[in-house]
Amino acid sequence: MVTSDTAEPVPADEIKAIPVRHPGRWVAAAIILILGAALAKSLATNHRFEWGVVKHYFFSDQVLRGLVVTLELTALSMAIGIAIGVVLAIMRLSPNPLVSSASWIYIWVFRGTPVLVQILFWGFISALYPSFSLGIPFGPQFVHFSANSLITPFVAGMLALGLNEGAYMAEIVRAGFISVEEGQTEAAQSLGMTRLLTMRRIILPQAMRVIIPPTGNETISMLKTTSLVSVIAVTDLLYSVEIIYARTYQTIPLLIVASLWYLIVTSVLSFGQYYVERYYARGSSRELPDTPLQRLRRNLRIRHEYS
Repeated sequence: MVTSDTAEPVPADEIKAIPVRHPGRWVAAAIILILGAALAKSLATNHRFEWGVVKHYFFSDQVLRGLVVTLELTALSMAIGIAIGVVLAIMRLSPNPLVSSASWIYIWVFRGTPVLVQILFWGFISALYPSFSLGIPFGPQFVHFSANSLITPFVAGMLALGLNEGAYMAEIVRAGFISVEEGQTEAAQSLGMTRLLTMRRIILPQAMRVIIPPTGNETISMLKTTSLVSVIAVTDLLYSVEIIYARTYQTIPLLIVASLWYLIVTSVLSFGQYYVERYYARGSSRELPDTPLQRLRRNLRIRHEYS
């Protein structure tokens, strides 16, 4: 009798794919739904939240003016921080030991002291330097400024946040620079490209993939850190609601108003960060990551196929 070791092929139309069951996921989802429903009920039924007061002050002129100040502080401080960070990162990578040491000392000082202390120092800078002047170093001075008139509370907060952010951005930018292979720099130099041109044309475009994600996180963090300038009486979002509840004694609902606005702006920044990261991801992978809308459509299509 002749036997064969090969089994007869099963037609493809007779194969029935059975999805893998994941009971743990359903249990976890049920627990999350129960806890979420309990939290939603607590928020809706607890009259101490005073949602009517939240609605009344959410679009009030004073709160919106504070929101504008917060956005201005965030944008200007990040612009200062990014500019300083790029310069410090280039200095840190310099072969000149004096230049690299100066960059290291700046980063050491501003990262090693609390940002709140730095804000207070700038707020009381007139106690140290009552006036500023411009002129020839160790020579005659041509223009003089009063510290109180030049460095207002807004300027003090902006300088403190921007200078502090520069120290963190320096390390972020430096990490992006050193992530590019040295061989590319050597190849650019062999073609006669200057150090500055190599940085602008070769290193920086590739380093942006490493720089952008933490820079987005720093921007979101900066938005929330601006609330610290309330200690020097800058009328940002938090200080604006503090002024209101100091008059009305409605502390909790006014803090909820500030928190909701912070959440809204943070969500917008996170959304923008996603698309900026997606833009600079071109060329690093074969396919770009899906947008939130594309991901939603894919999930709905998969659920429809399994239903």
